[in-house]
Amino acid sequence: MLLVFSMFIFSLTLSFSPGPVNMVIISSGAVNGFRKTFSFVSGATTGFTLLLFLVCFGFYAAIERHPLFFQYLNIAGSLFIMYLGYKIAASRPDMSLSKTDSPGFIQGFLMQWVNPKAWTACASGAAMFSEPSNPATVLVFIIIYFLVCYLSLSAWALLGEKVSVLLRSTQRIRTFNVLMGGLLLITACYMLSLQFLSHS
Repeated sequence: MLLVFSMFIFSLTLSFSPGPVNMVIISSGAVNGFRKTFSFVSGATTGFTLLLFLVCFGFYAAIERHPLFFQYLNIAGSLFIMYLGYKIAASRPDMSLSKTDSPGFIQGFLMQWVNPKAWTACASGAAMFSEPSNPATVLVFIIIYFLVCYLSLSAWALLGEKVSVLLRSTQRIRTFNVLMGGLLLITACYMLSLQFLSHS
């Protein structure tokens, strides 16, 4: 029971803490509403869960053998997140996004695979809860993480929708876009700096 509780706390802390995916979700929730953002939430949850499954059942050993792969992936992911941050910060405040412009399932799925935070969470979780002699333990962890991730990301989308009530003017929308985009850029720069500092 203590192990399950530890899995829950680990999953909740990493899922609910601010990160690149959460910033995109709250931004989309504010502009598009909860319902249109839910597709992105589903994609991000599914993408993360599949990544976690693969890391726990094989990728982790490969990452340990080839640390440069993880480093290059983090750099590429950070640069991609910087691009997303710029797109959000520079988006026109008077533009109401259509349904086709809303981030969807595929975008959410793929974003987790280039998200350094997701890879770090998966590698940490695999190291903490994988037991080669008992694969059932890691399966329980993956199921718990899936449920917690879904609820946490949905909560961010709902929070974004509630924030939209405050965005009644073009100037407020502009400020919000710059804030969300700026936070993404700061997050990406921080992740990028960690890579260079750890190898300097």
